[in-house]
Amino acid sequence: MAQPTTVRGGKIRVLLGNSATPIVYSAPCGFTQKTITLTKALEEVQLPDCEDPDKVDWLGRDATSLSMGISGEGVLALESTETWLDAWESVDSVPAKVEWEFPSKTITWTGRMHVETLEVGAPNGRRVTQNVNMQSDGEMKRVVTPAGP
Repeated sequence: MAQPTTVRGGKIRVLLGNSATPIVYSAPCGFTQKTITLTKALEEVQLPDCEDPDKVDWLGRDATSLSMGISGEGVLALESTETWLDAWESVDSVPAKVEWEFPSKTITWTGRMHVETLEVGAPNGRRVTQNVNMQSDGEMKRVVTPAGP
């Protein structure tokens, strides 16, 4: 049996872009865990049996949209606090990039995302934590780049 090729959590990156031309992306400091959720919305339609209309219908499903959501949690880091607050306050979505780096290739999605929620937890005597939720705004374009020599 062959073992799967896996990667560690630091090889999955969430980066936010600035307003420079060209856009410069960087990973805000503080995440200790990230979750990327790829969603396909489906619409259901009943498919009748043409030969036996009394038979219970099967459901057909048509794809209607794609979406990417990101949730991250970790510590509230001074180095990234303004970046997150600026993105959350913005009426416009912000440039974002998601990278999955494997030994043989890197899969990258680039597009725009809204920072939907920022949640800060402040337990007495312990480090302050932060949770972030982001949602795509339009297409997140996927590019696969082979690893260099």
